[in-house]
Amino acid sequence: MFNSSCGNSSPVAFVTGATGLLGNNLVRELLTDGWRVRALARSPEKAQRQLAGLVVEIVMGDMRDVPAFADALRGVDVVFHTAAHFRDAYKGGRHWRDLNAINVEGTRTLLEHAYRAGVRRFVHTSSVAVLYGKPGQVIDETMLRSEEDADDYYRSKILADRVVLDFLSEHTDFWAAMVLPGYMHGPGDFGPTAAAQTMIDVAQGRLPGIPPGSVSVVDARDVARAMILANQQGKRGERYLAAGRHMTMAELLPLVADAMHTQAPTRKIPLWLLHVLALGNEGVARLMGKPVLLSWDMVRNIANENDRSRYNPAKSERELELHFRPVQETLRDTADWLRANGGSAVKVSDLNSYPGIFDK
Repeated sequence: MFNSSCGNSSPVAFVTGATGLLGNNLVRELLTDGWRVRALARSPEKAQRQLAGLVVEIVMGDMRDVPAFADALRGVDVVFHTAAHFRDAYKGGRHWRDLNAINVEGTRTLLEHAYRAGVRRFVHTSSVAVLYGKPGQVIDETMLRSEEDADDYYRSKILADRVVLDFLSEHTDFWAAMVLPGYMHGPGDFGPTAAAQTMIDVAQGRLPGIPPGSVSVVDARDVARAMILANQQGKRGERYLAAGRHMTMAELLPLVADAMHTQAPTRKIPLWLLHVLALGNEGVARLMGKPVLLSWDMVRNIANENDRSRYNPAKSERELELHFRPVQETLRDTADWLRANGGSAVKVSDLNSYPGIFDK
């Protein structure tokens, strides 16, 4: 555990998921603003690597067992909750038990223990997954998704939001707001997330073509800033979009390739072929006992969400004064970080020699 050397007059933030893409960028933004930070991490090795050189207090713990780290919530001014179970939910098989335990019940237990510890402010990382509109429609924070239109991950985020809102209704002296990120890119992606993995795949020439689908591209640093602004200027119980720019994969991949100093694929992959590949992937993964690289759930999600990624930032711009940096800047900074942390050319030979960042 590292002790902060900041003065006692500085506010104290508790950040869950502090070694993730959003979490580590949020820690850095908070430190820049003069906060003292307690950073929740599951892995000491990842915490050392991701937060090296930062004056923070590392709290070891897991969202499955909030009571084990609950004492660290004492003296905290605001909890910024970024931890979530996500990536494995699209690797084939059923994951509801983990999604519910971490995203739903973990959030509930964190709120309860934070309140008992005297915390009265909470900024929750929700997701654009809780919103839904027709293809091509511009979506805002009022357009909520029903559970019937949700896969397991989306349902877990819907239920986690309800946990936050129910807690607010039961505790009138408590304040919370929710920030809804889109498809995050950015430096510090040790995971790597699907976004960084896509950039790596483009650099390695591993994408056979352009998949169908669309996303809302946003910089993790801008989402981190949105969470800080939500605490400063947001309203109790409100949702704030931090989704970024709508882009088809055909629009995004050339920008990724440019940032990675390589060529983008040009052939389009039809949706039916993705379904065939997903079935094959799941079958091989079961036989070999390995993770699914392209799952049926992932393809179904791509098909269902296509052109449903146009989000209206007006509320966040008006109430939080939130602004988004250009996508090209985000991709360039991400590519620079990947090259600095995974090999000068981001090739297979470089990545395989780097300890940990691209482990699967």
